[in-house]
Amino acid sequence: MAEDAFTEHRPLLFTIAYEMLGSAADAEDVLQESYLRWSAVDPAVIEHPRAYLVRVVTRQALNHLRAVRARREEYVGTWLPEPIRTAPEVSEDVILAESVSMAMMLVLETLNPTERAVFVLHEVFGYTQGEIAASVGKAEVAVRQIAHRARRHVHARRRRFEPDSEGTRGIVQQFLLAAATGQVQALMDLLAPDVVQISDGGGKAVAARRQIIGRDDVARFVLGVIRTATNATTRIEHATYNGMPATRFLTDGELDWLVAFEINHGRITGLYGMRNPDKLHRVETVHPLDRGGPSHGNHDR
Repeated sequence: MAEDAFTEHRPLLFTIAYEMLGSAADAEDVLQESYLRWSAVDPAVIEHPRAYLVRVVTRQALNHLRAVRARREEYVGTWLPEPIRTAPEVSEDVILAESVSMAMMLVLETLNPTERAVFVLHEVFGYTQGEIAASVGKAEVAVRQIAHRARRHVHARRRRFEPDSEGTRGIVQQFLLAAATGQVQALMDLLAPDVVQISDGGGKAVAARRQIIGRDDVARFVLGVIRTATNATTRIEHATYNGMPATRFLTDGELDWLVAFEINHGRITGLYGMRNPDKLHRVETVHPLDRGGPSHGNHDR
């Protein structure tokens, strides 16, 4: 019975852990640790299993996040969240899709661990400040202050988000065609003036070490990559990652690049390129994501 309850709520628990950690591998570790704790208690004494499991996962994710922050500060090049393949229905829930988008995950990285937990649990999953206080080990009045500070911080930095759709995928296809055929003006027309390109090689694959900002520089970078990093054996596949349209570049059958596209009002505003092989191991797995039921704000107590 304990295993059934954990399995039932696993998509919700994974979503919380991933949004707090930005890593599918770390989220899976947290779920494994949480399951061991869950299996050690008597289910009969747990009145509300979902609420109990959310508290356990939140606390484990907080511990994990505090431990990995030092490693991320020493990361070689620019750090990006580990991309996760998402099902089409994720894009239908705009709040969920935005919350796992690359741009939002990077904003969440600028919060401290407690601020991140409070923001995610309240803004994405609809938990009350009292419920969050029990999960993060803070007084409710402190959680209220943290929530206000985190919300103000995120809202000042968030970018407008459009989830994956037929329209955004069409823009990506136009972009790839223009890049492959060297149509510089067509390429430039599809890029926003302040477009940003971020690559993550983790020191294990060739990638730009710093962000590239602006239409001219990003177009030049993209054309250079297409010219030097692709060949006749390169296969391009389209998919959805983190609720965003994405493209996979495979050379000789091996995944070489994964690029997620951020699009706003018909222009590409962000390109997020993953080359770090450590973050490409799980890209075939479609991760079920969940905000906790149709009401999202009506939780067990």
